[in-house]
Amino acid sequence: MASAAEQLAANVNFGAFAKATELKKRIWFTLGALIVYRLGTYIPVPGIDPAILSEIFQQQAGGIIGVFDMFSGGSLGRMTIFALSIMPYISASIIVQLMTAVSPTLSQLKKEGESGRKKINQYTRYFTVVLAAFQSYGMAVGLETMNVGSGSAVIDPGMIFRISTVITLTGGTIFLMWLGEQITQRGVGNGISLIIFSGIVANLPGAIAQLLELGRTGAMSTAFILFLIVMAVAVITFIVFMERAQRRLLVQYPKRQVGNRMFGGESSHLPLKLNPSGVIPAIFASSLLLMPMTVAGFSGEAGGGGPAWLQWVTANISHGQPLYMVLYAGLIIFFAFFYTSIVFNPEDTADNLKKNGGFIPGIRPGKNTARYIDYVTTRLVTVGSIYVALVCLLPEVLISQYAVPFYFGGTSLLIVVSVTMDTVAQVHAHLLAHQYEGLIKKSKLKGRRG
Repeated sequence: MASAAEQLAANVNFGAFAKATELKKRIWFTLGALIVYRLGTYIPVPGIDPAILSEIFQQQAGGIIGVFDMFSGGSLGRMTIFALSIMPYISASIIVQLMTAVSPTLSQLKKEGESGRKKINQYTRYFTVVLAAFQSYGMAVGLETMNVGSGSAVIDPGMIFRISTVITLTGGTIFLMWLGEQITQRGVGNGISLIIFSGIVANLPGAIAQLLELGRTGAMSTAFILFLIVMAVAVITFIVFMERAQRRLLVQYPKRQVGNRMFGGESSHLPLKLNPSGVIPAIFASSLLLMPMTVAGFSGEAGGGGPAWLQWVTANISHGQPLYMVLYAGLIIFFAFFYTSIVFNPEDTADNLKKNGGFIPGIRPGKNTARYIDYVTTRLVTVGSIYVALVCLLPEVLISQYAVPFYFGGTSLLIVVSVTMDTVAQVHAHLLAHQYEGLIKKSKLKGRRG
């Protein structure tokens, strides 16, 4: 039998959406913030020759820089103020979260609740500025080495150009970091994920046109294009199925007598998702691989020179290369376990069940319950991390061998589908909350009339 919440969810319709004023404000705010972001992806960095830069990027579209350009929503290819996108913030978040597991000071801050979380977020912002400044300086130096024939991508190379580029790109990253936090607080969905999502979706029409152009020129057969479309639909279906999959642990609550009446005795479920970390491992792994390549991609590929180790990194950490695939899969699996350990604590869950009188049948409350939940979670995360790694790695061969646009790769599809599902779930939750408020108001009015 469906619960009251499930019955209420089934009755959510457009009428309820029209009455949810707060939700509409949040949606309009989110759309407005994303429009501001997309407008910023067309504001160029001063001192760049766009024609030469476009020619250079067309030559390097199949490399690691093409992946970075996808995550930046095309900002890198146009060299705009958002060229670094939100990646320095994600990289800083990864490093700070890893440090919380090593540093006693940060670990203690994490246990202090809301105040500790605010301090850790502040440290993450400071570190983002440092990373963005470092990456933007490396990018400025790399841009000065980018040449096509007798033309240079930078109109007037020198220290003035480097300083202005560092200030512009670092400021763009800080603005995107602030914008993402505002979307999370005042809008709908996770702001950082939505910024990456909007960049990928905005370039989908161009990717489809590029795919059709390959078919028109004969570079790719019609049968293979149809195969890619079927594969994309199959991958999307598989992602939706796996993201909705969960293991439900039966939780029993004992009966208790209060006076002459009996309370409790109900059974409930503790839902554990197959992939608790969602799209985070893929984003973290991509950003960590892209961070050292921000400089290496420009200096090694564009300049054609650079140190021997830089050329080796550029050659091996690219799509279809065995080292790239191994590192990518390993990082995805690592971050799936790491992120799950941060957001879900089996001991806290077991303590909450014990305090509320709940228990898992056949398992003693307390430490035994925590061990059992940890055992089940570990098995689920193992399967979930392998699924994410496969989805992200399967298209790599197609991309490297057949020059399929990055937007049809597993990582981009995983981000688009996961962020869409998460955002829709949050919209649904806001609608349910609005309906609950309406029911409470009605019950109060009926009580007054009585």
